[in-house]
Amino acid sequence: MKVVKVASAQLASVFMNREASLAKVLDAMSEAAANGATLMAFPETFVPGYPSWADFSDASTFDDPAQKAAYAIYLDNAVDIARGDLDDVVALAAELGMFVYLGIAERSSSGHSIYCTLVAIDPVGGIVSAHRKLKPTYGERLMWADGDGNGLVVHEADIASDPASGGNHGVKVSGLNCWENWMPLARTAMYAQGTEVHIATWPGSPGTSHDISRFVAREGRVFVVSSGAVLGKQHVPADFPVLDQMLEIADTWASGGSIIVSPDGETLAAGEPHEECIIYADLDLALVRGEHQNFDPVGHYSRPDVLQLTVDRTRREPATFI
Repeated sequence: MKVVKVASAQLASVFMNREASLAKVLDAMSEAAANGATLMAFPETFVPGYPSWADFSDASTFDDPAQKAAYAIYLDNAVDIARGDLDDVVALAAELGMFVYLGIAERSSSGHSIYCTLVAIDPVGGIVSAHRKLKPTYGERLMWADGDGNGLVVHEADIASDPASGGNHGVKVSGLNCWENWMPLARTAMYAQGTEVHIATWPGSPGTSHDISRFVAREGRVFVVSSGAVLGKQHVPADFPVLDQMLEIADTWASGGSIIVSPDGETLAAGEPHEECIIYADLDLALVRGEHQNFDPVGHYSRPDVLQLTVDRTRREPATFI
């Protein structure tokens, strides 16, 4: 029997503050490790926070000074992986023996655009993938560039314990950003690589994350660990350029929705709406194999002679220098 203890963070970012949000990540990782977790998920773009004003302000107003000022703050606090912004997270993951999926706003190589990126951090290998969201959703398209297939990868991590023999054993893990989990072919790409535990990151909405998490668990016969943030007026600095616009529409913009679901669709843990917390569950990987007995969407219940999927993992950059 292989068992992995997972943790899902339902927390509030230190809004548009990269360094303070990273410090909160480190604290949460330490807390989760103290509770026995070896796999942890954080919400979509947790560092430095989700750009909720994209949908809760006049974000599409052209050439608006307040909107441009808000974007500049966002860009300044976006994560530059090459610069080493995540080095402390990588080091702590190694120290704790923890595999981490961390949602970040990633600064592009040009320095002036942002990707919604889900970074996979292995306790031995460090950053093993950085998946840029394939298609930003609705208002997000005002904030983020389109990603690519480079990070559509399932990783095998030695983080599952075996009570009988002791020691750590491999578990296959995958991750997608928010509505990518609604994209049938993106899910299929992960199922085809044999994922056992799928991470789904969200800005924070139980109405969205709960339904699709249960569906993905039953469709893929996998465990699903969803992580959603909370965000209210108490979390946004009073001088944020478009806060007044946001408050005209609502004073709470994300309410959590973190949930852990088993391959048969059973809810193992869920966060209370609007509350900051870390939820936990012990995942018995034998359930994954058992549930595939009657349905395997990429195995005995597939028809590759009729239906096929091609995945291009090329990293897309705007320029190639030779």
